[in-house]
Amino acid sequence: MFFFSSPLEQFEIIPLIPFGFGVIDFSLTNSSFFIIFILSIFIIFVHLLSIKGFGFIVPNRWQLILENFYKFTLNITLENIGTKGQIYFPFIFCLFIFLILSNSLGLVPYSFTVTSHLVVTFALSAMVWFGKFIVGVQNHGIKLLGILLPSGIPFAIVPFFVIVEFLSFLIPLVALGVRLFANIIAGHILLKVIVGFCWSIIIAGGSMIFAHFIPIMVLFLLLFLETAVAFIQAYVFTMLSCLITGDMIRGGH
Repeated sequence: MFFFSSPLEQFEIIPLIPFGFGVIDFSLTNSSFFIIFILSIFIIFVHLLSIKGFGFIVPNRWQLILENFYKFTLNITLENIGTKGQIYFPFIFCLFIFLILSNSLGLVPYSFTVTSHLVVTFALSAMVWFGKFIVGVQNHGIKLLGILLPSGIPFAIVPFFVIVEFLSFLIPLVALGVRLFANIIAGHILLKVIVGFCWSIIIAGGSMIFAHFIPIMVLFLLLFLETAVAFIQAYVFTMLSCLITGDMIRGGH
């Protein structure tokens, strides 16, 4: 993540195993590799803990970490969706863990942050948006259109409110992905700029070499901040996903 000539070069998608068929590119890129790697870590970890002999009455450290994440995600689901949201908990739990692993793994030098690309975050927000739309249709059918018309408004401004509510219904489709993408990419660029500034001071030589300790201290503080942001953004994305899903279950205004 840190040692590139340009702050934006760390986000470049590079084909690791080129492969194409006609105009379609099936190459294994660094982005797809890390997505597969993150999913593999999660699947293997959960599978090991589900095998007899790996789960303990007195949990070990890894089991305790996973159980805490499980309880934390379950609380988010129940608080924002309600008891009816338990059926959607497996998806929400996988989404939360995937975001945490993706965001935190991107802070490791020479790794790749998959959530720094809008195509990935938009795909996640699209899954959540279409999922909440299906949930709304399943629970309310045609009555779901009631969310476009708040009760008690004058008839003259009904068209205006319908347009506003329709736009607010569509906004999560973009807002969820853009929020995650913007926060991740901004923090990584800032870290890279400060690293480049420190390196410029060091190679300047002379008495300037002692001045690089100040930006290095700032860098470490920002690194701790970015670690917190990695977890906070995963939490915010998951919580908002639960909120909009809960709105579809309740329906109306």
